Amino acid sequence: MTTTKKAAPKKKIATKVRIKIDHLSLSFGGVKSLTDISLNVHDKEILAIIGPNGAGKTCLLNCINGFYKPQHGEITFDGKRITRIRPDKAARLGLARTFQNIELYTGLSTLDNIMAARHVLMKQNPITSALYFGWAHKEEIEQRKTVEDIIDFLEIESIRKQTVGVLPYGMRKRVELGRALALEPKVLLLDEPMAGMNLEEKEDIARFIIDIFEGQGVTYPNTPVLRDGVSCIVLVEHDMGVVMDIADRIVVLDFGRKIAEGTPEEIKNNPKVIAAYLGEEKR
Repeated sequence: MTTTKKAAPKKKIATKVRIKIDHLSLSFGGVKSLTDISLNVHDKEILAIIGPNGAGKTCLLNCINGFYKPQHGEITFDGKRITRIRPDKAARLGLARTFQNIELYTGLSTLDNIMAARHVLMKQNPITSALYFGWAHKEEIEQRKTVEDIIDFLEIESIRKQTVGVLPYGMRKRVELGRALALEPKVLLLDEPMAGMNLEEKEDIARFIIDIFEGQGVTYPNTPVLRDGVSCIVLVEHDMGVVMDIADRIVVLDFGRKIAEGTPEEIKNNPKVIAAYLGEEKR
């Protein structure tokens, strides 16, 4: 697959470490899902995590945002320890994600699904919000403006009032991405955002990821997450064409262990990766 990148954008140079993972291990009973994983996720980069099915990719994301509790090791986010943090606290700190299996409120509309995420950031107290007057009402209007910008950005205006449960799979994936953006993340964790999609749908999602990373500037001046972009993205993806096109660095897992880390070119020519994931022939 060939993605539609903007005219030869210059790669951003990795700077500070946003997420640091030290010797992380995760087991379920006697089954080891992750063993002694250490890696850094930098600002101003798209980090791809690849590996065969069952390699531990989703488990790693689940540890980062608190869905799984590792038995050993530490995770820090912007210098703050988040090992075994609750998912809701992770979201409030700035860690948002999409899921391999879509997690949406299927009985609600596209607009209501994204607004539900946006409500996490609302500042009014529960009593004022419940009565829905004064500042709470004003804040609701402001939050809705942001949601409408996200809907416009993801090109889902035509389904904004449709019930999510009846939408095509590719559109539901966009809604889930919109819900993650509504949390205004500092780091965006994407778990197989293109799984089950056709070529055209994959190209659209790849374009959205690049545009989210780079930011849209004056196009959305009042929505910081779109205006400034999300400068740190962790991508779990099986489509190697996409990974090689848009990732700055790649980490490769196999049977819960990290076997390689480097640039796309380095990974493509790494013998361990070729044997474990890409097959015996170089691609």
